[in-house]
Amino acid sequence: MSNSEIIVSLDIGTSKVRAIIGEVTNGAINIIGVGSADSEGIRKGAIVDIDQTVRSIRNAIDHAERMVGIQISEVCIGIQGTHIALQTNHGVVAVSNEDREIGEEDIERVMQAARVVALPPEREIIGVVPKQFLVDGLEGISDPRGMIGVRLEVEATIITGTKTSLHNLIRCVEKADLHIAERVLMSLASGSMSLTKDEKTMGTVLVDIGAGSTTVSIFEGGGLVATSTLPVGGEHVTNDISYGLRTHTEQAEKFKLKYGCSLITDAAEDQKFKVMRMGSNVEKEFTQVDLANIIEPRMQEIFHLVRQEVRRLGYGDKVNGYVLTGGTVSMPGTLNLAQQELESSVRIAVPDFIGVRDPAFNNGVGMLQYVVKNARVNSVSVSAKKSAVRKTVTTSSVSTSPKPGLFERLKNYFSEFI
Repeated sequence: MSNSEIIVSLDIGTSKVRAIIGEVTNGAINIIGVGSADSEGIRKGAIVDIDQTVRSIRNAIDHAERMVGIQISEVCIGIQGTHIALQTNHGVVAVSNEDREIGEEDIERVMQAARVVALPPEREIIGVVPKQFLVDGLEGISDPRGMIGVRLEVEATIITGTKTSLHNLIRCVEKADLHIAERVLMSLASGSMSLTKDEKTMGTVLVDIGAGSTTVSIFEGGGLVATSTLPVGGEHVTNDISYGLRTHTEQAEKFKLKYGCSLITDAAEDQKFKVMRMGSNVEKEFTQVDLANIIEPRMQEIFHLVRQEVRRLGYGDKVNGYVLTGGTVSMPGTLNLAQQELESSVRIAVPDFIGVRDPAFNNGVGMLQYVVKNARVNSVSVSAKKSAVRKTVTTSSVSTSPKPGLFERLKNYFSEFI
């Protein structure tokens, strides 16, 4: 890894598209830019309108570019949704070096061997994650580089998804004039950010409550063992508020963000707000308690469904706690309600970086950490060439230069005076 490199993660969610720019210096990540835009064209995590999704991606990228003063041409994207499936497979190769020392080439070959698996024609492999390596039958090896052996094996988790969902996502990113450097399963990215090594080993459920869906990911033995997506999330809370207060969805979302509380007992009676109701020009006053009476039942349902799903996946008695993430868990009272409903130890994971200290940024920051941790920075990042006057970013592989818009022309104009 070079001394300073730039990686950009792109989190395409149901309510927001977020681009996070990370500067990697000697393995340490520094967040230098964040761009976000309202997500259009996506419903419950699935793309329903290509053009609207492309515009949302471009808006988020432009926002991030303006913040840092660079041009982004390569991104890491997160994959999630109901179409994701996991399966285990085994790969075996003979060590090729004459001195029997295991090198990068051997690891690459055994990982390729693990990818040989029968799949239905509508599915394709997103990634292969090694659970453990075996050298001449010796188990439990996490990194066999430099070891001496004749036979190298790997037990790996194969991550697959439907071609339709994957290709539509890739199509949107490419139409936004971006090159995809890496595809990362969002559960792995968020787990890299949110969970400690002990939590991954002992058995922990990572619950990502987004706007359109809730992703349940179970970690055990140091890795991801199961994942599932529930079609319920923060948007359902907003819709409940819209119906309950008889107001527009946009207004309901604002009230949720400003006055929302997941637990009635945590809500304040003196927190009051006025609502312009549909079909009327008269405002009606409500309290935070009134709002909590609408929100709490839906949040209870979400946690009840999470607990049911963990049981269905066969890990009801095997987990030692829950970790919550996603934009919806920022609402006051969510942690207390989760502890009541899940009857287990629960905490909320928040990124420890300036500018992104919000559970909503867990996935984006997690992608950066996952890529760096897995030593892929050289192949996926863009080299940052810095000078005292301006920053430019060049890609190490495919670079696409979009036509200069108004912002680019203005930037070029002002750069002459700096």
